Amino acid sequence: MTADTVQAGEPGPIRPVERPVPLRQSVYEALVELVVAGRLRPGQHLVETELARQLGVSRQPVREALHRLEAEGWVDLRPNQGAFVHVPTGEEVDQLLDVRELLEVEAARLAAAAATADDIARLRVICREGEAAVEAGDKGRFVAVNTEFHAELARAAGNDVLAELAEIVGRRVRWYYRQVAPARGHESCAEHREIVAAIEAGDAGRAASIARKHTERTRTAYHRPSA
Repeated sequence: MTADTVQAGEPGPIRPVERPVPLRQSVYEALVELVVAGRLRPGQHLVETELARQLGVSRQPVREALHRLEAEGWVDLRPNQGAFVHVPTGEEVDQLLDVRELLEVEAARLAAAAATADDIARLRVICREGEAAVEAGDKGRFVAVNTEFHAELARAAGNDVLAELAEIVGRRVRWYYRQVAPARGHESCAEHREIVAAIEAGDAGRAASIARKHTERTRTAYHRPSA
């Protein structure tokens, strides 16, 4: 009997996995970024031929990407109508922010014990970059810096699993946050500074408390009726 012989009742040999298709992944990533950055707006009709032309690819990878985007909640595919950028509901936002709050509070608590002097310095640099973006009225830049702050906070916590989860959640939060960034800019920057100060002081309870209030104020701003 050779090593390749399969015994009765045993699983067969492991088959090699299919190699990923770089173009398909590239198209998917490009479309997600266009949605997150607001260049493809909630409710916007997505025409395969036009997307393919703009991205410089054929329709096939666009079609495959759209199906993946639907499965992940970025796009809605409607029978006989086509693809549309998903319009988040208030309930979806609340559910996402519930998860964000859990991660954020724990990240702040852990960072108060684990953050190094370099971590603190980096967080302060990001705070200044955020303030500069707000003063310049650059919403896109502020949203990007806000995302960077929260990612850096998660890294400073010293928990790789938490940082990985925070990155996944942060991408969708970035999408939703664009709607409230103008209203939240100044106070959000102030809250970031308070979180960093509490972490630098090693006050885990205060850091966690501020992080919780930070997320709740974003939730309130999202649900606040437009003027």
